[in-house]
Amino acid sequence: MSDFPFRIVGFDLDGTLVDTAGDLTAAVNHALSLVDRTPLTEAEVRPMIGLGAKHMLEQGLLATGDVPDGAVERLYPELLSFYGAHIAVHSRPFPGLEKALDRLDALGVLTAVVTNKAEGLARQLLGELGFADRMAAIIGGDTLGIRKPSPEPILAMIEQCRGGRAAFVGDSIYDVMAAKAAGVPSIVVGFGFLDRPAGELGADRVIGDYDELVPLLGTL
Repeated sequence: MSDFPFRIVGFDLDGTLVDTAGDLTAAVNHALSLVDRTPLTEAEVRPMIGLGAKHMLEQGLLATGDVPDGAVERLYPELLSFYGAHIAVHSRPFPGLEKALDRLDALGVLTAVVTNKAEGLARQLLGELGFADRMAAIIGGDTLGIRKPSPEPILAMIEQCRGGRAAFVGDSIYDVMAAKAAGVPSIVVGFGFLDRPAGELGADRVIGDYDELVPLLGTL
């Protein structure tokens, strides 16, 4: 156990731990329906995920026309209300995640979540899927008032876990930028909500599935 090189492994949430695209798409489309916009497909919404729900809503409005004055402020609470009521209808952990968490737990490694999703929604989703109690820290986009790509949420994760060498796993350029700025190795999941090929994100490593995670961490 003492030979494993990390004490903490942090994870992004949407597109990294959990495939939330179906429920996020439904929430965006609910908001768009209130202004008579054409619904978007899940494939269209996936690249919009990563900077929080308000950004996703803005991108959804742009993709279906324009962003009318006051529309984001009016529709954002509607999106959040719908999403909170339907947060785990379609959302599921990615294959192999639970086994990877079990392996990290057996090695004495603390796991944590750093997401740009609001902390309350992150805790609700992780709770409904049975993962909240496994996390030593859960930091959302509103926890500190600053989000990834800032390194501050990852540094706060390390502090809440009482220090130690950390690595961070994500699926976006924001995750990679935050990890690099925080001085921790970054790993990108190739199955996430990618807006470009995983190899172009600049991470230290890319994995194709969660079976690869723990052996890879052991080599860093």
